[in-house]
Amino acid sequence: MRIIYIDIDTLRADHLGCYGYARSTSPNIDRIAARGVRFARCYASDVPCLPSRTALFSGRFGTRTGVVSHGGTAAEPFVEGPKRGFFSTRAKSAWPALLKKCGLYTASISSFPARHSAYHYCAGFDELRNPGKLGLENADEIYRLTEEWLLRNGASDNWFLHVHLWDPHTPYRAPESYGEPFANQPLPAWLTESVRAAHFAGVGPHSAQEAVGFSTEYPYGAYPRQPRQIADMAAVRQLIDGYDTGVRYADDYVGRMQELITRLGVASDTAWMISADHGETLGELNVYGDHHTADELTAHVPCILAWPGLTPRVHDALCYPLDVAASVVELVGGAAPPDWDGRSLAPALLASRDEGRSELVITQGAWTCQRGVRWGDHLYIRTYHDGYHAYPAELLFDVVRDPHEQQDLAPAQQELVAQGRQRLAAWHEDVMRRSPNGLDPLETVLQEGGPAHTRGKLRVYLERLRATGRTDWAEQLAQSHPTDLA
Repeated sequence: MRIIYIDIDTLRADHLGCYGYARSTSPNIDRIAARGVRFARCYASDVPCLPSRTALFSGRFGTRTGVVSHGGTAAEPFVEGPKRGFFSTRAKSAWPALLKKCGLYTASISSFPARHSAYHYCAGFDELRNPGKLGLENADEIYRLTEEWLLRNGASDNWFLHVHLWDPHTPYRAPESYGEPFANQPLPAWLTESVRAAHFAGVGPHSAQEAVGFSTEYPYGAYPRQPRQIADMAAVRQLIDGYDTGVRYADDYVGRMQELITRLGVASDTAWMISADHGETLGELNVYGDHHTADELTAHVPCILAWPGLTPRVHDALCYPLDVAASVVELVGGAAPPDWDGRSLAPALLASRDEGRSELVITQGAWTCQRGVRWGDHLYIRTYHDGYHAYPAELLFDVVRDPHEQQDLAPAQQELVAQGRQRLAAWHEDVMRRSPNGLDPLETVLQEGGPAHTRGKLRVYLERLRATGRTDWAEQLAQSHPTDLA
């Protein structure tokens, strides 16, 4: 068996044609989806980048690995302690290690370990290639490395290749020569001028007035596709078109990979998996071009599995990418260990039936401290630290009827809020019971000063708020976060 896992950073499910998007962002991915299983309701258990990939490649929730943030103690896995053997549990039971046990040669082309100092991710890989630009690589650069690898190894049997494309991630940076493929396409109907104006008067890093962080200064330099403020609808277009152009640019190189596999003569017995570490909020919850929350747009990821022998279909049940990883292990003849949180769906996939979970829990600890519970049509979000967005402690959305999370139902739907609260409590009790040390790393994030990306930023941000006519917001944040100013 040959398996290519294309991991497209920051890819929203609803910005792909196969997930219903009107713009032609993904013709090559759509072709793979048409002959595979498309998971319609797949959600990352932990967001954003470092927690998500740690969870996927370990098979365990971040609350059990210890990694729920991008900095501080909770950016490192829990120490295994005195029971650690010559080979760590992580080394023996990582996703690529399980595939290796089934006879597959495992390789990765990704700058992720270097960008996040996430060297635990390397467990189980036979070969790693770091493109060397800490995530600022474009798809053409990644393709050159992928082409080299496939020309050397692609015709051989029994390999797993992870290919990591960054193009939809900020800064939006498809080459200028690529043009403006969506210049004449409509913008999202929900993001009107009145919505934009209300957001511009709002608060928070990556909100409309500070679309690249806590100010209009961007640390990566000048990128014409990346707006620094959402000051008008022209900036909205710049943002949406910049993101979508990154998706389309990545998709072009997915197409080139398909063409190469066909030229090598191994297309009929090569499996494809396409997914993402997380999505992107493009104005939802007043976050423009980042991934701050445990919400629908950040956690709902595309997931496609085109596998020889599997009937093409839409799998319409709640699941995690961890479940798809466990399924891949079973499909190649192995089994995920009992202490994985990922549950194999392989029997259901082989029988062409929907099977999944009654609810999912999403943890965010890098930009806010939140947990979301997704069940039925609803998403409940519990906020422990708002990351200076002034979110209430509890939010509730009907994400089927309100996919852009414009109407908070929590004040009027207290019974559903209670359901979300109860589901979260039951999940937390179960995960803590199975935790290696009984510690919740999200609590550690709070004890160490809050989300990694917001620590030490409040005092200067309050000055900016006052200087830009948002004194009321400054006073509210100062009152809400007195210890952050101590």
